[in-house]
Amino acid sequence: MIDELRKQGIADERVLAAMMKIPRHDFVEEAWRGEVYRSNKPLPIGLAQTLSQPYIVALMTQTLLEASPESSGRRQVLEIGTGSGYQTAVLAEVIERVYSVERLKSLSEIARKRLVTLGYRNVHCGYADGTLGWATHGPYDGIIVTAAAGDVPKALLAQLDKGGRLVIPVGPPNNQTLRIVDRVGSRFVSRDIAVVSFVPLLEGKA
Repeated sequence: MIDELRKQGIADERVLAAMMKIPRHDFVEEAWRGEVYRSNKPLPIGLAQTLSQPYIVALMTQTLLEASPESSGRRQVLEIGTGSGYQTAVLAEVIERVYSVERLKSLSEIARKRLVTLGYRNVHCGYADGTLGWATHGPYDGIIVTAAAGDVPKALLAQLDKGGRLVIPVGPPNNQTLRIVDRVGSRFVSRDIAVVSFVPLLEGKA
C-alpha cells in the first residue's frame, strides 16, 4: 500500500508512517477484512457510511498538514465525521490533539471504544451535528470533513483560526471536488484540488 501511495503523490513521511502503522483491518467488520488490503477502494462500515480508500485518507491528511499562509503548524484539529475512526487514528498519529464529531451515535461509540483500545489518548470524540463544528474547543489550526457538503458550512469557517486550513469535499453526488480553504487574516482563500466521491454531510443528530 505504501509504495502505491508514493506513486500517487503522497510524499509526507509522517502520513506514510501513520498509514503503515495503523491496522486498517481493525476498522471494518469481520466480513470485510479480506478486502482491506486487496484494493484501494472505500469499504462499508454500516448505516450507509464508508471507510474511505487509503489514498483519499492520505491525501486529505497530507493536504491538511501542508503549510498554508500564516500557518504555525497543526497542533489542534477538528474532524467532522468520525465514521469508523480510521481517519481519526491517522490524524492522531501526526497531530497533538484531535477532536472528532459524529452525528450517528452508534458509530461514534464504536469508534471511541476502538480508538481507546488502540491506545489513542489525544483523541476526543463527540456526538453532534457536524455542520455546527465543536465550538467549545475551537478555534482550530485545521478542520477536516469526511463527508460532502453542498457548500462550506459557515460554522466551520468561524471555528478556523488565523493561518488555519479546512479540507472538505464539496458538491452533489457524482460531481464533488476536494476543496482547501485557508484563513488568511480575516479572509478565506479557497481552491479545489481533486475530484472525489463521498457520502453526503447530513445535518442534525440521527
